[in-house]
Amino acid sequence: MKIVKRDGKIVPYDKQKIIVAISKANAEVNESERVTDDEIKKIVKYIEGLKKERMLVEEVQDIIEKQLVLLDKYELSKAYMLYRYQRALVRKANTTDESILSLIRNTNKELAEENSNKSTTLASTQRDYIAGEVSRDLTKRILLPEKITKAHEEGVLHFHDADYFVQPIFNCCLINISDMLDNGTVMNGKMIESPKSFQVACTVMTQIIAAVASNQYGGQSVNIAHLGKYLRKSKEKFIRKLTEKYEKTLTKKQIEEMATDRLKDELSAGVQTIQYQINTLMTTNGQSPFVTIFMYLKEDDEYIEENAMIIEEILKQRYEGIKNEKGVYVTPAFPKLIYVLDENNNLTGGKYDYLTELAIKCSSKRMYPDYISAKMMRENYEGNVFSPMGCRSFLSTWKDEKGNYKFEGRFNQGVVSINLPQIGLEVDGNEDEFWKLFDERLELCKEALMCRHYALLGTTSDISPVHWQYGAIARLKKGEKIDKYLKDGYSTISLGYIGIYELTKIIKGVPHTDPEGEKFALKVMNHLRSKCEEWKKETGLGFGLYGTPAESLCYKFARIDKEKYGVIKDITDKGYYTNSYHVDVREKIDAFSKLKFESQFQPISSGGAISYIEVPNMQHNLEALTEVVKFIYDNIQYAEFNTKSDFCHECGFDGEIEVDDDLNWVCPNCGNKDKSKMNVTRRTCGYLGENFWNVGKTKEIKSRVTHL
Repeated sequence: MKIVKRDGKIVPYDKQKIIVAISKANAEVNESERVTDDEIKKIVKYIEGLKKERMLVEEVQDIIEKQLVLLDKYELSKAYMLYRYQRALVRKANTTDESILSLIRNTNKELAEENSNKSTTLASTQRDYIAGEVSRDLTKRILLPEKITKAHEEGVLHFHDADYFVQPIFNCCLINISDMLDNGTVMNGKMIESPKSFQVACTVMTQIIAAVASNQYGGQSVNIAHLGKYLRKSKEKFIRKLTEKYEKTLTKKQIEEMATDRLKDELSAGVQTIQYQINTLMTTNGQSPFVTIFMYLKEDDEYIEENAMIIEEILKQRYEGIKNEKGVYVTPAFPKLIYVLDENNNLTGGKYDYLTELAIKCSSKRMYPDYISAKMMRENYEGNVFSPMGCRSFLSTWKDEKGNYKFEGRFNQGVVSINLPQIGLEVDGNEDEFWKLFDERLELCKEALMCRHYALLGTTSDISPVHWQYGAIARLKKGEKIDKYLKDGYSTISLGYIGIYELTKIIKGVPHTDPEGEKFALKVMNHLRSKCEEWKKETGLGFGLYGTPAESLCYKFARIDKEKYGVIKDITDKGYYTNSYHVDVREKIDAFSKLKFESQFQPISSGGAISYIEVPNMQHNLEALTEVVKFIYDNIQYAEFNTKSDFCHECGFDGEIEVDDDLNWVCPNCGNKDKSKMNVTRRTCGYLGENFWNVGKTKEIKSRVTHL
């Protein structure tokens, strides 16, 4: 017989634990109320006589209580019940007081580091964090099954976004911006009709983005291609008005030139509106909207020329940056940019290669855009090319009743991630035992994911009119339930995973870049994917495998496991686990080999995946970046650049960060000393003279450093 514990872990039945528990209760009552050793043995024999393959630990405890009552040991039964109740109270004690007070005092380091886009010092953001702490507390104590809460706290899995779970809102989405612009929408009870110009369309789009972000908790994406028709409307309007005014004095060509000049001004102003509105708006979540702009020149698009102009202007303005409070141009966090490589712009003589060259130049200075290969994506998604939701979560393919593929207007219900290295550590590297425990924990993840689904079932459209009534997702009636959009794969629900690299090291003793490790890693990935497919068939829900972007989770899982299993070389000694299927940063591998190796995991992780490569001194390595972008098109679906050079995020300076007389890192361009806003790759110095000096804590040593 197996016993299912509160955290979902399955352990062998141990009768001694029953004997000990009853004996402890015995000690709490008068001798006349106690049961004898023989009576305890009879209770044990009764439980064993049920011949069940597995029992919940709570079920065993219920049986013990009933058996004590049947023996007329009411006081003992009461003592046993009281003990259970007291333990339950301890588990469900309020946990918010100290976390909220520490937030107000600005001493809650964990919250301060949780989301770099939200400042814990601002009153508006603090209100959102306070609500989030209350939500976490209610989620842990009341809304989730106890075993899911325990598994979350012990790092078995991670129940993402518990700070929003108390509300029936979802994760991320692809806004149906085309429907909202073309057919109008309603915000704050006010009708917004279809725009008549590009400038107005840009303004309306940012208003929609802010409203959507305030009523969900994850990222959102908009396809910029839907603005092309409004740019053409503006040009037609300029030509019409200029013709009415000057047709007798100017030629058609002159009018066309004047209209083009005015259009360029409106194009610049419209894109600036998008950039500045997104970075200055504050949502009810206490941050700028987490929005991604998808830039794709589809060959059969009627407005491809207009969209090429829009993309060019977006890239130019992102390259320039936005001024901070000191008047220094900096890299804005939003919107995220994704640039699609296709036959018409893959640097092999395509018409729009000039845009790709501009995108690479922009990446070299501002880290964005990311790159998607249309060629590889079509292979993975039945010939379709579409944006991720936010920056990494992908929808599965879905067709409407007419057989047409649909992506915009769809969303993700939520995420639960599994800690893979912990399973390997728990079984001490035994591969046979690993696969057994792996399946048990996957079932626990499934139960946690179903909690997300059930929490949304029965929700009415009134919860967020902009989503459900006015076009972002649907156009339901007031009071109508959203249930049909939760089922049949219309929306996704995601299983995340952390630590393929570490798991492979634990089980196989080699990294997953080794041939033996690679075979095992792919087997694990395919098993994760097959479970998602199995759950799809069983429930009709859109389960997907998701290379989660939870970098902070990599640290959380590693910290929990280090406390439990100690310091283990190459596993818990690093302070982090490697995200999803990625190659560990300490592996010696070149950029092209890394992308090629990781490309085989992306089609398996169809619910979301991205690969990173680091390029030193990117502004001085445009040729290298260009070669990598060409490689991305032919080899991997989704990738982005990081840099190994020093970089100041406050001003965009890409050079050597210096040290002042007090031994603080300082940007020579803007004077920034905030280490959280800069990358510094060198922690020691190579003195260019006769000796090698470490950076010390005294000015005397620092003065002898010539290169830092």
